[in-house]
Amino acid sequence: MSFQAKKRAAGDRLIIKGGKIVNDDQSFYADIYIEDGTIRQIGENLIVPPGVKTLDAYSQLVIPGGIDANTNLQSPQKGLNPSDDFYQGTRAALSGGTTTIIDHVLVDPGTSLLSAFDQWKETAEQRACCDFSFHLDITRWHEGLYEELETLVKDKGVNSFLFFMAYKDRYQSSDSQLYEAFGVLRDLGAVAQVHAENGDIIDEEQKKLLSVGITGPEGHVLSHPEEVETEAVYRAITIAKQANCPLYVTKVMSKSAADVIAKARKKGVVVYGEPITAGLVTDGSHYWSKDWATAAAFVMSPPLNPDPSTPQYLTSLLACGDLQVTSSAQACFSTAQKAVGKDDFTLIPEGTNGIEERLSVVWDRAVSTGKMDENEFVAVTSTNAAKLFNIYPRKGRIAVGSDADIVIWNPKETRMVSAKTHNLNVEINILEGLELRGVPTVVISGGRVVVEDGQLNVTEGSGRFIPRKAFPDTVYKRIKARSKMAEARGVPRGNYDGPVHDVISMTKSIPPTPTTRGPTGPKTITGPRNLHQSGFTLAGAQIDDHIPRRSAQRIVAPPGGRSNITSLS
Repeated sequence: MSFQAKKRAAGDRLIIKGGKIVNDDQSFYADIYIEDGTIRQIGENLIVPPGVKTLDAYSQLVIPGGIDANTNLQSPQKGLNPSDDFYQGTRAALSGGTTTIIDHVLVDPGTSLLSAFDQWKETAEQRACCDFSFHLDITRWHEGLYEELETLVKDKGVNSFLFFMAYKDRYQSSDSQLYEAFGVLRDLGAVAQVHAENGDIIDEEQKKLLSVGITGPEGHVLSHPEEVETEAVYRAITIAKQANCPLYVTKVMSKSAADVIAKARKKGVVVYGEPITAGLVTDGSHYWSKDWATAAAFVMSPPLNPDPSTPQYLTSLLACGDLQVTSSAQACFSTAQKAVGKDDFTLIPEGTNGIEERLSVVWDRAVSTGKMDENEFVAVTSTNAAKLFNIYPRKGRIAVGSDADIVIWNPKETRMVSAKTHNLNVEINILEGLELRGVPTVVISGGRVVVEDGQLNVTEGSGRFIPRKAFPDTVYKRIKARSKMAEARGVPRGNYDGPVHDVISMTKSIPPTPTTRGPTGPKTITGPRNLHQSGFTLAGAQIDDHIPRRSAQRIVAPPGGRSNITSLS
């Protein structure tokens, strides 16, 4: 397997001095020497060439650059492209300490997967300011996709594919399609992802709400109740378990859905859950805002949960390892773009911001509150994603030979979130007014300083495509072991030589379901005569009609024993 990668210009020669290096498994004090975009030395009293730029990290943490494993910087909705594309989106990512993104390639039904991949890659290479990789979103599954999937995995460096359980009649896959697709991905060594919501129920709820005149953004959350996410997560896990395929659930937004994942993991199922920036810090009460533009800015699927205790609950599950990766699900649309759905909430383009605030949100809500330590912070913001999607230790770790994607992190500094100061085009920031503890003071991407002294200095098109090989060890060690254990084995036994009953094949007619909506048609009797049926009837006038009848007659003990009959009428 060979991947053609764009060569990046030589990075700066840098030495980071005095900081505390934090990886997912250990923390220690040492200096770091960087040359040509790679970490060359780690230790004390390093011998480095003259003219090297020194970065002071005293009293600060030195962490691997963040990896945002769920962005949608080019995925169109309702015919509209996101307001923040590969340039603006990766610029904001770097400002917040994220140095690598994995973007979703939304493949329109009937479009070649390979052509969509090539188009996304070409655009990102021209626009992205940081390194990037791709997931492929499968919007119509059929057997003919196998060759393209194989090419993408073996030759193009893609090892993850997303399927939709929602968006009926557009992108939604059936259970049988998911089962078949998961089996194919398992054999190719890829990771299956799902957008988990019950699309059939959502479709019916949307129609019902529109029919009674609910057209605003609140209709979105009302038509996506928590149960449709929870049910779909459980169903996806069941299918993946039966197919013995690793599963990654994107955008876990509710407590009950998170609980399903946690319970499955305790049983040993190979499944991973991803809460997002917005879900860890805000809730769905904003869908009822009197200001339509504000309410619409929060529209995304699955929606933010109206239960105000949800963010804290998801943070706790992230801290204890029941959820594994934090992403942003970045997909921003301007107010004017959102207004396409001003009279019909189903037409509002879905998506929110979070790519710039992600690391600060996790630090503020998990580390500063004592739920998570600095090593776990690095794991959920960088290392776990690198391991799951097979770019570790090139990414997600500070080690000799790793890419020089590094953040100098000040845990004591704070930042105020505001649309006036963020690095996005979108006019509304759904985290407006939040004060967050934990801020990147220096960001190094590919060996180049892109954030320093509050200044953002990026180069359009400097990002490289990062190919990812199949069969990531973190995931597939267990899958391979399960494959050996799960092989079906027949029971050795002799041939049965006893009597075999004769079976007469007959076609049975199925009676229509009783209905009160109209008279039933005449009954047609087919097949052999039923000897238990009789033509005898008591309909019509009878000879004893003049004798008054009692309403009920109890037979206590008739001849022959006690009877089951308790009344006659």
